[in-house]
Amino acid sequence: MLPVADRPVLLHILDRIREAGVTDVGIIAGENMDQISSILGNGNDIGLQLTYLHQEKPLGLAHAVITAQDFLDRDPFLMFLGDIFLDGHIMKETQRFREDPEVSRILLTHVSDPRELGVVELDDNGRPTRLREKPGRPTSNVVLTGIYFFSEAMHQAVWSISPGDRGELEITDAIQWLIDRGHPVEADMVDGGWKDTGNPSDLLDVNRRELRKLHGEIHGDVDTASSLHGEVRIAEGSTVIRSRIHGPVTIGHNCVITDSTIGPFTSVSEGSRITSASVENSIVLAHATVHGVGDISASLIGRHAEVRRASSSTTKHTFVIGDHSGAEVRG
Repeated sequence: MLPVADRPVLLHILDRIREAGVTDVGIIAGENMDQISSILGNGNDIGLQLTYLHQEKPLGLAHAVITAQDFLDRDPFLMFLGDIFLDGHIMKETQRFREDPEVSRILLTHVSDPRELGVVELDDNGRPTRLREKPGRPTSNVVLTGIYFFSEAMHQAVWSISPGDRGELEITDAIQWLIDRGHPVEADMVDGGWKDTGNPSDLLDVNRRELRKLHGEIHGDVDTASSLHGEVRIAEGSTVIRSRIHGPVTIGHNCVITDSTIGPFTSVSEGSRITSASVENSIVLAHATVHGVGDISASLIGRHAEVRRASSSTTKHTFVIGDHSGAEVRG
């Protein structure tokens, strides 16, 4: 689960769902289901009742609805994609759906480049007429946000469509099936900022937004040779040695920061080690190691990843490094 401000994006999503008054939530996951369930448990701690639903293969969002059919029991439902960040609320749209659950609702936003998203064409009354998944030549800059309220008819739609060009059962095709057969589908523009955190640059942007809200708390150890500036949160078990931290910065549990400069706008997750390095505007995921690399900026460093310097260099570095990976930086 990717974090923003050292808190998983999924928890932010569940906040929005709970605020809307929805408490019975099914989480569809693949190989990472055990990781998610170990963090969230049964949901009692966050005021929800969670059920975990295993999707063996990622065969499309419409297939995810099929995976959840026993959980949903053919009822109307809210669908919220797990990599979406919404800096707003869905309470208004949820209330509209409760008042008329036979009308499906899709939440939309405007983007500058819609080619990698689900594009929606609207009529003069703002109703959706045509949807296309990741078109090469978009005819609109209005896109799906990954937040949907579906009527009971969606359960028939997902079984009625065929796999698209990507070999998946596309939710865009299922929505188009509803529209083409006269099932009512309305559109609402999202309230608040929207980002797709599956995109590294969007994830870093959301991280900056959330860090601006940070209130500093120091629960770890900071030696007298170190300095903290601005809003800095250091979790219990972490140690800062001969380092400068320029907030806003979050440092998770059991991290060690030595002879380094961290921040601004940086999140360091639990168990990470940063030594003789400079990291700004970045996200360092759990148990990563950064050693001897200066001027890391606008980077996403994966879990258990390792970044080391092979020779001296003064170049500013930008990385997107996956989990359990390594990078050697040469001059």
